[in-house]
Amino acid sequence: MMPIHGGQGPDELQERHRDWNMHALDNNPGVLLAALERANEAILIVDDDLRVNHFNAAAELIWGINRAEVLGRHASCLGLDDLHEMQRTAAGANESGGENAKPAGDRELTIRRKDGSRVRAMLSLAQIEAAGESRTIAFVRDITDEAELRERLALVTLIADGTNRAVLITDRKLKIIYGNAAFSGMFGYSPEQARGRQAYQLLAGRHTGKRALARLRRVVMEEGRGGEEEILGYDSNGDEIWISANVRAFRDRSGRIKYVCAILSDVTETRQLRSLQQLILSALADELPITAIADQLCRRVEELAPDVVASVLHIDAGGHIHPLGAPSLPEDYSKALDGVAIGPNVGSCGSAAYFGKPMLATDIDADPRWQPYKARPLEVGLRACWSTPIKAKDGRVIGTFAFYFSECRGPSRWHQRIVEACLHLGSLAIERQEARAQIAQLAYYDVLTGLPNRSHLRDLISEAIEACAAGSHVALAFLDLDNFKDVNDTLGHSAGDELLVKFAQRLRAKIQPGDILGRLGGDEFVLILPNRDANEAALVASNITESLDTPIKIATRQVPMSASIGISIYPDSATDIDTLIQQADAAMYQAKRAGRSTYRLFSAEMNGLAKERLVLSGALRSAIASGGLHLRYQPQIRTADGAIHGVEALARWNDPVLGEVSPAKFIPLAEENGLIEQIGLWSIREACRQMAEWRESGLDIPCVSVNLSPINFQNGNLAAAVAEMLTDHGLPPEMLMLEITEGVVLNERAVAIETMNALRKLGVGLSLDDFGTGYSSLSRLAQLPIRELKIDRSFMRDIESDRGARAIVTTVVSAGQSLQLTVVAEGVETDGQRALLTQLGCDVVQGFLYAPALAPAAFGSWLLDHSAARAKMLLEDIGQCLRPPSPSPIASGAGLA
Repeated sequence: MMPIHGGQGPDELQERHRDWNMHALDNNPGVLLAALERANEAILIVDDDLRVNHFNAAAELIWGINRAEVLGRHASCLGLDDLHEMQRTAAGANESGGENAKPAGDRELTIRRKDGSRVRAMLSLAQIEAAGESRTIAFVRDITDEAELRERLALVTLIADGTNRAVLITDRKLKIIYGNAAFSGMFGYSPEQARGRQAYQLLAGRHTGKRALARLRRVVMEEGRGGEEEILGYDSNGDEIWISANVRAFRDRSGRIKYVCAILSDVTETRQLRSLQQLILSALADELPITAIADQLCRRVEELAPDVVASVLHIDAGGHIHPLGAPSLPEDYSKALDGVAIGPNVGSCGSAAYFGKPMLATDIDADPRWQPYKARPLEVGLRACWSTPIKAKDGRVIGTFAFYFSECRGPSRWHQRIVEACLHLGSLAIERQEARAQIAQLAYYDVLTGLPNRSHLRDLISEAIEACAAGSHVALAFLDLDNFKDVNDTLGHSAGDELLVKFAQRLRAKIQPGDILGRLGGDEFVLILPNRDANEAALVASNITESLDTPIKIATRQVPMSASIGISIYPDSATDIDTLIQQADAAMYQAKRAGRSTYRLFSAEMNGLAKERLVLSGALRSAIASGGLHLRYQPQIRTADGAIHGVEALARWNDPVLGEVSPAKFIPLAEENGLIEQIGLWSIREACRQMAEWRESGLDIPCVSVNLSPINFQNGNLAAAVAEMLTDHGLPPEMLMLEITEGVVLNERAVAIETMNALRKLGVGLSLDDFGTGYSSLSRLAQLPIRELKIDRSFMRDIESDRGARAIVTTVVSAGQSLQLTVVAEGVETDGQRALLTQLGCDVVQGFLYAPALAPAAFGSWLLDHSAARAKMLLEDIGQCLRPPSPSPIASGAGLA
């Protein structure tokens, strides 16, 4: 390491020593001594015996001792033990130089001071002859700071040469003065080749960005800030290198740039990976299909790493493999993987997906995981496979990214970097595809059953029609789940959902792979049957009907299941989608009217029925809104004495255009159209009004019964509404009886039960209507807040002749009596039925035996007539009891005798 002399070079120092030798014997020694004393450098003079003759002030400062302690003593007291050796070196130099004194070579030494501190110093010797005597002059300079700086620079150089980032230092004119080992390795220039060259001329090339260079120059040279840019450079062979240059200028005390330091990183691979990412992100932004994106990804990766064959697989929610992209793999091999389930021994990809971590098979031929799958890869020269799982944000394995190699090996660091970049890209692409699929599922498929929904079915029907060849047919079947509303209302919506799912499963089991099953909504399904004529479609419908005969189990209940099916045929019935749908719908309603659990093929006359139903629905809405409905009243008679027990209010509809519409038509229609709750509330209000009017006119009717739908009991405000109606008409609550169906009884939902309890607490009676026709049990009756039990009219027809019907009625009557409920029998039409019911202990009967449902005025007249007839009968009974017995003929004869 060359010493640094505070701005003086070695030649200048030697010249100074030479001048000293020339003037040493000057005639004015006092001046000379004064000059030595004022010198900045430590100067000491020793004789041939190495005794110190002179020790100036600067020497006192360096050694930290007074000259009085040194003068006359041996130079070893100053740590200059080997001065003899240095003298001989100096003497040799002097002999070769003639009379001119020459300094010996500089030597660096450490001075130990009296106080224990140390000083690094530079020692130079000069030999002189004066008056026949030899003297040695030692020049000593404190270089402690310079030595520390030199050591730091050496350490920095060591570190710079050890880093993998290139370090380049230039002067203010950007001429290279230093480049570390990494710089030589990166660009191929040795330090000698680079030193003194313009950095721009050495590293820039044809495609180097001039704007980036100008921007960097402005920031560093003009603005005085550090700057960083990515620049395309060139190595000694002319090959492109993308470098990230972090450049900073260092200035002297006057503010002028002295050095420029650049830290250079090779970002070629990073740029390549960034280019790959931009390619895939652009493909994603362009909404390309997932297979096209995967194909682009694999092709670009194979350009970056020509020694690999890339493959991207999708892993579905069920754990099955689906190839997305593998342009360099045999197509038949990729197809063979489609649908294969992942597992611990399913090649590299299947096991990577199964375990959720990278799997490497360095030798496909010998790897046990590859044995069932190795034949085809080996045929095309693939010997190793490294597969990494692609994971979603939630940690699910949604795919794999694999590299195949043509030799038995593992991945390089470059391969690993590529995979690290591609995993995120693959995750983005697959998750986007899954999100799209989920959106499509929500948009086009029913959430509950997974079947195509209403919006998607129209497209599917259109596709089936377009694909129908000349002379062929497409059958369209509408299926409506019978009595679904009853199950939904009685067992709850969760049970209804379960019924729909199991219904869909039964249907799937009865159709062929090319058939399409969808759900319109609610309990309506559609079946598209390509290449089926009317007879073939009827056979399918018959098989479906038969398969639904077996009840299904929901919770602990066995629930019967059936469907009404309507079928229309393209092109026989119609040639456009809308008409086909309307015709299938009309045929389905005919199947319902035929008794349900059957099918009907569309016929021309059904069009009229469909139109009639549409007209009926509109008219019903209008009737409800305009007060077109009215109530009829049927009397209920006590069997014990024939007195009136109450009346049942029954809704009737006499339309000005349609005429009298049967309740059997408009009540189901109201349920389907969501109007039944309005009709129920209107019926209560109208019945209360009529009862108040009868009371005011003097007619004594103990109670009125009003039928409600299970929907009404889902209204938590029903009790409050009823209380308000009773108050408005001044009626006591016991004068109102609300008839509920078994649907409400079986409904386990809290709202319905709370509503029933609230009504009972109010004082309103509850009557269980049509008991024995549904799913209720006798044990359930004891838990219900009911006051009355009604036997359905269906049991009355055969009660006199059918022992089974009679047994059921007997059981119901006995159950009612044991629970202290009033038992009412509906549909009583003969004296024999009345007499039998009276004998069984039935409390009340109603039916045509006494009167049909009557208008209010007619009912008033009937009640007066009934009361008069009953009074007459009572009088006759009383007269019969009071009449004296007739005299006996024998007794009379005896008297006469």
